[in-house]
Amino acid sequence: MRILLGAIAALALSAGAAMAGDEVMASRIGNTTITTDASGMSSKIYYEGDHSFTGVQGELQMAGTWEVQGSQVCLTFTSEAPPGYPNPICTPVSAHNVGDSWTSGPFTIQLMAGHQ
Repeated sequence: MRILLGAIAALALSAGAAMAGDEVMASRIGNTTITTDASGMSSKIYYEGDHSFTGVQGELQMAGTWEVQGSQVCLTFTSEAPPGYPNPICTPVSAHNVGDSWTSGPFTIQLMAGHQ
């Protein structure tokens, strides 16, 4: 489940206020964040405006809530957390636009319009 952590970690630093947190995540709401590792394994995360998320990596179905805390986004799983990862998982976050692609370590991340 390293790719899930990579998907989350791929979001770089941002402002910390609660409203700023919602703003930094605004482009992800209703869209698809796709993370692909060097081997080609990918995961998809879908963030919603009510602070819920769902995701899929292969056969693993994920669900929970998200919250911006300072300069991090934290995902709390209501489904089983991926093996070997804490619940919640918190990582740095920054704003990106739909259509953007960026890298973080060995991961390539894309923000795609709608649910792909």
